[in-house]
Order: sequence, then structure tokens, then C-alpha cells
Amino acid sequence: MKRTLLIIATVGWIAAIGNSAIAQVARPTPTPLAPPRSTPTPVTQPRPTPTPTNAPVPQSKIAVVDTSMFGNEKNGIYRFVDATRMVANEFKARSDEVNNLANRLNALANELDTLMKANPVNQTVLDAKQQQGATLQTEYNTKKAKLDEDVGKRYDQVVSPISRQIGAALDQFATQRGVTMTLDVSKLLPAILTIVPSVDLTQAFINEFNSKNPRTATPATPPKP
Repeated sequence: MKRTLLIIATVGWIAAIGNSAIAQVARPTPTPLAPPRSTPTPVTQPRPTPTPTNAPVPQSKIAVVDTSMFGNEKNGIYRFVDATRMVANEFKARSDEVNNLANRLNALANELDTLMKANPVNQTVLDAKQQQGATLQTEYNTKKAKLDEDVGKRYDQVVSPISRQIGAALDQFATQRGVTMTLDVSKLLPAILTIVPSVDLTQAFINEFNSKNPRTATPATPPKP
């Protein structure tokens, strides 16, 4: 069972104000300290359909793994936790700058909202605020797009090799236990009604991976929120 790990960059989004009179200023969601990444999720590569035979269908053994636990600070995969934390620390200053721009945009949007409700509306002040908002919005969009791009590249350099290592280890872990299919329970929770605890291999796999792949250095101090 060949598996790869999906590292998906999840980034903040910009929500435009509904009122058309103040649409030049969006209310962006502040960028997290480090754009969150989904935990590695092994996926089974498609296999060619075998030619039908009279051979009996082999017994199947299904297990589940909660990949969201891989990034848990205390009980997760230490190398994965340390790698993602390192990337977060590298981009902390730029993340803070983008967050500050987002907060300024939200504050300006509130000002415009108040100005629009005034009677009469001071069009001169309103126009000036809208121009200020347009300029600030452009700066925010530019800096956030560049930050997302740079963070994505750095994740590929630092986290992707570890993710591939986790995928290979999980494949071997399952094979050694006769597991023919491993499901990522974190992606299937709404569809799962009951589950026998013994089929959950999450912590057993994490413990084995950590024992075979200990931390290479003292982990950095987690960034403050």
C-alpha cells in the first residue's frame, strides 16, 4: 500500500462587506500565526483492476488512524510538531504584520459603516475613508499573498520530507499487522456511528514512530498567541 501525505496549506480569506457603498473595504479574517496545515493523511494509490479469477476473496482487516493527532503538541509525532513549529516561528513577524493590517481594515470598515448611517452622510469624509481603505486593502492583499506563497514553499522544504516519512512508516506499520485498509477517522467522523477501540491504531503508531525517530534537537519554544 503506497501512500503519500497531503500537506494542504489552509490560509485566511477576505470577506467583503455586503453594503455596496462601502464595498471598497473588506473585512479580512486575521492571518493565524502560521497558516494552519492539515496533518499528513495517507492515501492509497489506485491499483489496476485484476483480471477476474475463481480465486477466493482474501480476508480484509480495516483499521483507523486519526491523523489530526499527529500535530498534537504533547501526544503527537514530535518531528512533525517541531517542523511545523519551526516554520511558524520563522514567519511570525510577517504573520503579525498581516494580522495588524487585517485589524486596521476591520476597524476602518466599522468606521465606514457608522458614516453610512449618519444623517446626513458626509460624502467628503466617506470618500476619503473609502480611498484609505482601498489603499490599505491593496497592501494587505499583496503582503498576504506573498506570505502565503513563502510559507507554502517553506512547508514543502521542511515538513514534506517528514510527511513522506510518516506515510511510509504508516504503510509498513499497517502491513506488519495484517491491515488491508487504513481509514483516516478525522476525515470520516460524521459518517462513523460506532467504532471498536481496538481498531484505532493512532496512538500505537505515534508511539512507535517517535521511538524509532526521536527528536533531533530540543524543540523550539512555541510561539505565543
